Amino acid sequence: MEPHLADAQELASVHVQAWREAYRELLPERFYDDAARERRQAMWSSRLSQEDARERVRVARRAGRIVGFVAHGPAADHQGHPPVRDEQLYALYVLSDHYGHGVGQALLDQALGVRPAQLWVARDNARARRFYEKNGFTADGTEQADPDLDGLVEIRMVR
Repeated sequence: MEPHLADAQELASVHVQAWREAYRELLPERFYDDAARERRQAMWSSRLSQEDARERVRVARRAGRIVGFVAHGPAADHQGHPPVRDEQLYALYVLSDHYGHGVGQALLDQALGVRPAQLWVARDNARARRFYEKNGFTADGTEQADPDLDGLVEIRMVR
């Protein structure tokens, strides 16, 4: 379902909490603190105020609350790596209480269906990598240490 501008605060909270759950062992606490939540709220407020950007974001709700989201769009250069597909999955996060219940799959299906696409994922996030592999994505051998993420190593996956 398409989010609304009024969802920015809740989306920011889900975004930061999902990062904490997915990257707890990979990134320092400052990525999950109140300042991080404020930055995410500003980002989501900006993004959701643009209709074309809102069309590329979908949220999953359970009992009226956002439990996950997906963002996709035209592929772009990433830290000096030119795109190898036309479309890119930019984010797919689900709160851990909803892992294994089809939420992530439903979000991916809404965003991309089975179209060719690319994405970047933390090399050491085995759970996410397995999910993407199950959906036809394979690592293409491109990896990088992202300076914006304290050198977290990411790999590109394509289908």
